[in-house]
Amino acid sequence: MEEQRRRQEAEAAAAREEEARRRNALEEETRRATRAQEEAERTAREAAEAARRALAEREEIERQLRIGTQPVVVPTPEEIRLARERVRYDDAVSHIAIAGIAGSGKSSLINALRGLNNNDRNAAPTGVNETTLEISRYVDAHNPQLAWYDIPGSGTARTPDWQYFHSQGLYVFDCILVLINDRFTTTDLAILTNCHHFRIPTFIVRSKSDQHISNLMMDMGYDPDEEDTDRQAQFRKVARNQYISGTRQNVENNLAEANLPDQRVYIVSKRTLLAAVKDQGPRGTVIDEIELLTNLYNVAFSRL
Repeated sequence: MEEQRRRQEAEAAAAREEEARRRNALEEETRRATRAQEEAERTAREAAEAARRALAEREEIERQLRIGTQPVVVPTPEEIRLARERVRYDDAVSHIAIAGIAGSGKSSLINALRGLNNNDRNAAPTGVNETTLEISRYVDAHNPQLAWYDIPGSGTARTPDWQYFHSQGLYVFDCILVLINDRFTTTDLAILTNCHHFRIPTFIVRSKSDQHISNLMMDMGYDPDEEDTDRQAQFRKVARNQYISGTRQNVENNLAEANLPDQRVYIVSKRTLLAAVKDQGPRGTVIDEIELLTNLYNVAFSRL
């Protein structure tokens, strides 16, 4: 009897051990299956995210191509070195580029910012046709820590729109003024897109305001030979307000369409800007000339 009891106890113990072993094996198999499932789900999520990013990138490139803006091209270290060498980059100076389409008034604006008339000695050459064929560097006599650069106009056979930012080496400048004319072009968008990517401060500027306002006045029926000053003032006020609101709305719409951050457009007159730079007191009606100078100088000198 005792022998039989011990045998039964041994068999029961062996059965319990076998049951424990099977249970442990089942739990381990369950854990392995769970880990495999989690890994498969993680891999699937990563694959789905990669596919989503690839689709988004493709759609963004297609969108840029539709609006005429080419994808951002990252310059090589050698290209950066050569571009800095070409503009005579100096760490003790702020380098400010004036860029935009041909005929937008870049040279006249750079002269005004330096306190010069177009016919003054050392002024940047101006003309009806595009006169800037290569990047021109101008030291500011009033602020020697500022170097102004007159950039060849885009939209010409010499400088195709989509190559403008990269081919001109604009990525080495400390600040860029994007000078627009009567329309916001694909070149303007390309410059702003690249500046946003490279984190280069930008100022959108529309010049020739006196001329544009006078043209609007005549479109409204104003006769420049009239001697009625009150009537002239009324026409000018309406045309000025229309010009300012239309310009600001045009820039806002174009920035939104290009998925770029909203930013201010500075509306200026060369004559008023020149007087402000020379501390002669503004001539004519001030729009954004004083604020442009103040904000531009703040940005330019903040890096020194």
